[in-house]
Amino acid sequence: MTDTAATSTQQNDKVSLLIDNIEKVIRGKRKEIALVIAAFLAKGHVLLEDNPGSGKTMLAKALALSISRNNDIEHGHHSESNLGFKRVQFTPDLLPMDLIGSHIFDDAKKDFIFKKGPLFTNILLADEINRASPKVQSALLECMAENQISVGDRTHLLEKLFFTIATQNPIESEGTYPLPHAQLDRFFLKMSLGYVSEEVELEIYKNYKAINNVHDNVTEVLSFHDIVALQQEADEVYVHEEILIAVKNIIRETRKHPFIQVGASTRSGIIFLKCLKAYARVNGRNYVTEEDIADLSEPVLHHRLIFKNKDAKQNALKEIVKKETERLAKLKLVNLYAAPVVSGQASTQAEDQQTLNS
Repeated sequence: MTDTAATSTQQNDKVSLLIDNIEKVIRGKRKEIALVIAAFLAKGHVLLEDNPGSGKTMLAKALALSISRNNDIEHGHHSESNLGFKRVQFTPDLLPMDLIGSHIFDDAKKDFIFKKGPLFTNILLADEINRASPKVQSALLECMAENQISVGDRTHLLEKLFFTIATQNPIESEGTYPLPHAQLDRFFLKMSLGYVSEEVELEIYKNYKAINNVHDNVTEVLSFHDIVALQQEADEVYVHEEILIAVKNIIRETRKHPFIQVGASTRSGIIFLKCLKAYARVNGRNYVTEEDIADLSEPVLHHRLIFKNKDAKQNALKEIVKKETERLAKLKLVNLYAAPVVSGQASTQAEDQQTLNS
């Protein structure tokens, strides 16, 4: 095995270790966990729209408990050095300063000091984000987009690893403030965990006491350094030119579709590519496939579009993506993927096209 292949296998083992660890408390949702981790590795954020009791809070806690701040960890044990985790329940009376923090007077220093709010953490669970006012929702914009917070004339940097999992309830919409399009665009993925299968649900009922105890079930399996390395690995995943063309075609078709009122932006295409690369790494590959496009188009792009009617909301994006994935399937790019090229050794676009034409 080459050094490159060994590194790839080792990194994928780490991803599998992380997913397995979270699955101890989130049963039957391996694909959904993989999507959340893909957003984490892509340095993005996730919006979970789901009914109460689907495991949203537990998922965020399990992710934080699985990762140590230290570079050296003792597998299978707990320490006091997990990634920071904060949960904020969004309510109509919540104020921006409740998230950001505020200046308080220090008697000892005889001066005002800045007391950091819950946004200064590694993993933030913004629970029922649509129940807070637009003023509070906008407080998240800067930190999600730029990893920093401006207070007065000073800018405070957030943690290097900062990941937001926001939730909203699809029912009981009275008294809520729908997220504006600009806010939705900050989330790399919008998805739902959904209900588990009948067999998994029965297993949960049999073992609910053990499963619900997150701190006893979930232990540190990766270090801070491991996550940073995985994010770098995700960023270096190889994307064939035809995959790039497919992404471009999908984005542009959303702007021309007769039943899509507002199509996807160029930034949406960049985020799509980042997520595709991270999702490929989560699945143990250092190259993107058309199956990745099929899996990610809905959670990455659907919430960025404004549709003209309910039928278009259900079918328009699927039609666009199906056309491109079928085109890619006919090209049989899998022959090129058999010997994928890693970053730094990627073939030129001309070489790719020459191989494809031959």
